[in-house]
Amino acid sequence: MRLTEYLLPTLKETPADAEIVSHRLMLRSGMIRKVAAGIYTYLPLGLRSVRKVEQIVREEMDRAGAMELLMPMVLPAELWQESGRWEQYGKELLRLRDRKNSEFCLSPTHEEVITDVVRGTVRSYRQLPLNLYQIQGKFRDEIRPRFGLMRGREFIMKDAYSFDIDDVSADSSYDKMYQAYQRIFKRCGLDFRAVEADTGNIGGSSSHEFMVLAEAGEDAIVSCDSCEYAANVEKAQMRMDRQTVPEPTAELQLVGTPQRKTIAEVAQFLELPQSRLIKTLLVETDGGEQLAVLLRGDRELNEIKLCRLLDCLEVTMLSEEAVQQLTGAPSGFAGPVDLSCRILADNEVRTMADSVIGANQADAHYLGANVGRDFQVSEFADLRQAVAGDGCPRCDGTLQSWRGIEVGHVFKLGTKYSQALGAKVLNANGKDVPLVMGCYGIGIGRTVAAAIEQNYDDSGIIFPMPIAPFQVIITLLNPKDEQVREAGGQLYDQLLRAGIEVLLDDRDERPGSKFKDAELIGIPIRVTVGNRALKEDAFEVQKRKDGERQMMAVADTAAWLIDEVKRELAE
Repeated sequence: MRLTEYLLPTLKETPADAEIVSHRLMLRSGMIRKVAAGIYTYLPLGLRSVRKVEQIVREEMDRAGAMELLMPMVLPAELWQESGRWEQYGKELLRLRDRKNSEFCLSPTHEEVITDVVRGTVRSYRQLPLNLYQIQGKFRDEIRPRFGLMRGREFIMKDAYSFDIDDVSADSSYDKMYQAYQRIFKRCGLDFRAVEADTGNIGGSSSHEFMVLAEAGEDAIVSCDSCEYAANVEKAQMRMDRQTVPEPTAELQLVGTPQRKTIAEVAQFLELPQSRLIKTLLVETDGGEQLAVLLRGDRELNEIKLCRLLDCLEVTMLSEEAVQQLTGAPSGFAGPVDLSCRILADNEVRTMADSVIGANQADAHYLGANVGRDFQVSEFADLRQAVAGDGCPRCDGTLQSWRGIEVGHVFKLGTKYSQALGAKVLNANGKDVPLVMGCYGIGIGRTVAAAIEQNYDDSGIIFPMPIAPFQVIITLLNPKDEQVREAGGQLYDQLLRAGIEVLLDDRDERPGSKFKDAELIGIPIRVTVGNRALKEDAFEVQKRKDGERQMMAVADTAAWLIDEVKRELAE
C-alpha cells in the first residue's frame, strides 16, 4: 500500500479526552475515531490490526475443534426472559421496541441465543461434544465509557460456547479452550497471565480471566512467586498459616476519640498501627438482612467473597440513618460489643488480641477488645482482598501483585442456561438430560489496545509483528528523485510478491515528519531509501523495537526482510 493512496490521518496533538496510552496513541496514529461516548470507527490502519487478531483467533478456534457461525445482535426479549436475565442484567442491557411494540435488546452476550439454536437442532449425545463460536459486535451500555477501546459500549468480541453430555466431557472442552487461549495470546506477542476469576453476571461454577500485564490495567491480580497460582483479587485466596489464638492481656477500656472516625485517624490518635484495630463494616444484603463484618484495620473487604458466603447478589453499606438506628451512634464508631445483628469476621480477626474497636458511642472506642470474651462472632471466613506479601494458598510461596487488562474470559457454565431454556438431549440410556455448557470470550479490539499498553515508548506504538497493521514500512526520503523512487519501488514490489505486508511512504513530506509518523504507527521494521545510502548501494534498516540501525546492501535487503518477518512471526 502506498501512503499517497492510504487514509492515515495522524495527529500531532493528543485529544483532551484521551486518558490512557492506548487511547491516545490509537487516536494519534489514525487507528480509530470517536463517534459517540464509547463508540468508535475503526479506520483502515486500526482495522488491519483487528483483523490480524481475528485471524489468529479463528485459526486457534478451528484448531481446537470449534465451528464458526454468526448470530444476530438484536435479540427478542422472550429469550432473555426465559433465562431470567431480562430483569437481572441491569441498565447495561440496552432495551428497545420495534414498530410493533415488541421488546428487543442489543446483545451484550449470546448465551440465550446459542442455547436456543442448539435446543432446536441437537437431540442426541452422539452429536456431542459441540463447540460453536462467532466474531461479532456487542453492546453494553456502560455508565462511564472511557479509555477508548478498553471500556467502550460497542465492541468486537469472539464468543464461543461448548455443549457436552456431562461434567467430565465439559471439563475436557474447557481445557481445550483454556489451551487455545494460551496459544492465542502467545501468538499475539503479549505478556499475560491466566488467573482464577469470579463468574459475575454470566454465572457458572468457575472461570479464568486472561490478563495482559500493564500499568494501565483496571484489574488487580496476584500470582505466586513459586507456583502457577494466579487470581483476580476478587477471587484470590491466601494461605492462613497455623496460628494460636493469643490470650487476652488487657481489660476492655473505653477511651475518648473525639471526631476520629476513620481507621487512619483513630490509629494516629492512639499512636497504634492500623493492624491493631478491628474495623466494623455495617452492610445490608439485597434480601434486606443487616449484619456486621469485621476486618483487621489495614484490610479491605472483598464484597464478592462476602456475597458468595451469604448467597446474595450484592451488599451495600448502611446509610447514616440506618447506622444510627442499629448502633445508637454516628457512623465511624460502630463496634461488635452488644451489637444486635449477626456478626461475621475475616479469618485474621480470630488471631487478634487486645484490639481497638468502635464503642457504639459518639467519639469513643474500646481498647483491649477480644473475640469470645467481649463479643461473639457468628462465623469466620475468608472475607478480605488479597495483597502482595500474603501466603499462596497452593504452596509455601508468596503472592505478588500486578495490574492487568482483561482480554479473555473462560467460564464453566454448567446447566444454568440449558435448564432455564430446556436444552436437553437423550443420553446413552435414552434419558433426557440438560446440556452442560461452557462459554469463552475474547475482546478483539481490547486485545489490540492492551498490546499497545504493553508496547510503546515516547515516540509511539511498538507493535508485535503478529498483529502489526503492516510488517515493513519503506520511507522514501525524496520521492521526486528518480533513483530513490525506483530503488524503493523495486524493494516494495519484491516484498509484496513474497507476501510481506509493506507500506510505502511515498509522500512529498519532510523526512523528519515521515520518521515521526513511522514511529508513531509502530511498524516493526523501517527501511529508509535515500540518495546518500544509494551511492553506497545500500538501504538503512531499523527495527522499531530496539531502534538499532544497520546499513544493508540493496541486493540483500529483500531476502533479509522476508526471513526476519518470518522469524518474528514464528517466535
